[in-house]
Amino acid sequence: MRIPHPSRLVRFAAAGAFVAGIAVSTRSLGAQIPAAEYAARRDSLAARVGDGVIVAFGGRTPVTDFGPFYQLPAFHYLTNFDEPDAALVMVVRRMHPTTTLFLTPVDARRAFYYGRRPDSAAVVHGMGMEARSFSGLEKFADSIARANTLPFYVLADFSDEDFAREDSLTRGGQFAKSIAERHKGLVVRDAHPLVAALRAKKSAAEIALLRKAAEVSSEGHRAAMSIAEPTKEYEIQAALEYAFMRLGGARPSYGSIVGGGIHGTQLHYMRDRGDVKPGDMVVMDAATEYEGYAADITRSIPVSGKYTAEQRAIYQLVLEAQKAAERNSKPGMLAAAASDSSFDVRARGLAALGLVESADAAIDLPWKANCQAQPRSCRQAMFWMIHGISHGLGLAVHDPAQFYSGDGKFKEGDAFTIEPGIYISSAALDALPDTPRNRAFIAKVKPVVMRYENTGVRIEDDYVITEKGLERMSTAPREIEEIEALMARRPARAVP
Repeated sequence: MRIPHPSRLVRFAAAGAFVAGIAVSTRSLGAQIPAAEYAARRDSLAARVGDGVIVAFGGRTPVTDFGPFYQLPAFHYLTNFDEPDAALVMVVRRMHPTTTLFLTPVDARRAFYYGRRPDSAAVVHGMGMEARSFSGLEKFADSIARANTLPFYVLADFSDEDFAREDSLTRGGQFAKSIAERHKGLVVRDAHPLVAALRAKKSAAEIALLRKAAEVSSEGHRAAMSIAEPTKEYEIQAALEYAFMRLGGARPSYGSIVGGGIHGTQLHYMRDRGDVKPGDMVVMDAATEYEGYAADITRSIPVSGKYTAEQRAIYQLVLEAQKAAERNSKPGMLAAAASDSSFDVRARGLAALGLVESADAAIDLPWKANCQAQPRSCRQAMFWMIHGISHGLGLAVHDPAQFYSGDGKFKEGDAFTIEPGIYISSAALDALPDTPRNRAFIAKVKPVVMRYENTGVRIEDDYVITEKGLERMSTAPREIEEIEALMARRPARAVP
């Protein structure tokens, strides 16, 4: 679930070292994806464009702190160039691209702190592209735009499609606006849909990296289940992230979510500073990025090591919903069928527990919803579920997937999560608008809600569809008996 993303930083002490080191970096960082695959991606993009100019922007040097630079997913996908302040221009005629990488040099003093960046000769030699200074990008683009015969496709520099609507001040957004203003009649289009369509189908090399990310992340969850009984959320976070790094993960795929008690009912809780105590459930939504590729795993565990009867009931219901979605996530099946089956299992279960009036009962929501077009979104059961059950995985934790568009069916090369959840708290009832329907609902279910108070459960795993069918890549324990057995072997907490 969640938040940003990907890539890695490759720096060398001198431009000459960059040339000599490219083969080394390719072996050590993502050797499973050869240079030829990146070139093939650019060729595939050129084939989709036919005739046009593609301008892609990479990430900028960080200005918020002293942390490392991580390349933007779409730019990395096309270039495997993980230095900041770069742009790629592909002039495509009759599906044949001429490619130029625009670079920003680093001043001599700063290079002592952060390392030198590759120069033009290094790019030509090591990547097989032409190279120019970034300062010449606008002039270069204007020289092509004056002819006004080729449309421009701009790949703007937001990190994830989740943030596309916020893109107004990035260099890519400003470039698209300014070049259209300077050249009246020039056709300027968004390149992201074209690149997203390519990214949606994962190659064998990408799947290998996703498997490794899921493997390392699964070990992190095992480690978190194995520590002495915690008293703070950050103890669990530390166990997760230590295992990620120890086993080769580059960084968490997103802000680690470790929420105990009522914090476990907040979907993207990331403070991870609260107390946890026996009787609490803890939602652990955390995973690592491995060589730029993100895993995304959630487990929900009891602090004491044993689920209460109420916790067990909710957990088993969510697990059954996940397994129902798995059965409907096969090649050629509609993704909607997986989602619908997961919803139906939880809705019936919530009705049986008395947490909704019936599986089909409606509610007046505190936010806008199109109840006529999407009746499920306005049902009482959905109020306890809140979110969808799936998203793509790849260079971004929310990556494109083939079932997002077209016929909406799962296909070979799709990588994605299945993550149903249920979140019960009386505080949620307080958010409902005061209407006759809601008053009747609250009066009926509130006594039952108090039995399940502050119980959040999400179970999330990572999957890929191969020629053999659906494969679950994440292997962290998810059956109640497995989790309780592992936690029973925890060491005793040291007495201070």
